[in-house]
Amino acid sequence: MKTASYALIAGAVSIAYPAHAGTVTITLPRMDIAEYKKPYVAAWIEPVAAGAPRTLFVWYAVNKGGGEPGTKWLSELRSWWRKAGRTMKLPADGVSGATRAPGSYTIPLPADLKPGNYIVHVEAAREHGGRELVSVPVTLPKAAGSATGKSELRAVKVSAK
Repeated sequence: MKTASYALIAGAVSIAYPAHAGTVTITLPRMDIAEYKKPYVAAWIEPVAAGAPRTLFVWYAVNKGGGEPGTKWLSELRSWWRKAGRTMKLPADGVSGATRAPGSYTIPLPADLKPGNYIVHVEAAREHGGRELVSVPVTLPKAAGSATGKSELRAVKVSAK
């Protein structure tokens, strides 16, 4: 009797917390320009049907020198700022981070996302540069999708585990 109870409890736990987390991989391009500054980058996920956007990460000058707060320029990430940024208290634990050099970076999707259709957005803005937004539609738990930016972002890939 005890064995069956434990098996039932273990089954209930796996149903309550399905493993459908995945990752977002973004590539920041290397640019041969004299005055290159690392971009501010934000990514968020939102349900296609309706619902609140959820910030996955925001990379900015967290410890900007000279007494200027790094958050001053976050509004340059215009789409993210309108959707989620202006209401966030930063730095946010597990979300905020420093700007990144050119290269590829992989960020986990939250494990508690419910199955459904979503759009993952990645936005970049760079001082003395441009700004770009790349969006990737995905279906969880079988998330898979990619898109390519043209200037401030390159490949943006979403995958599921």
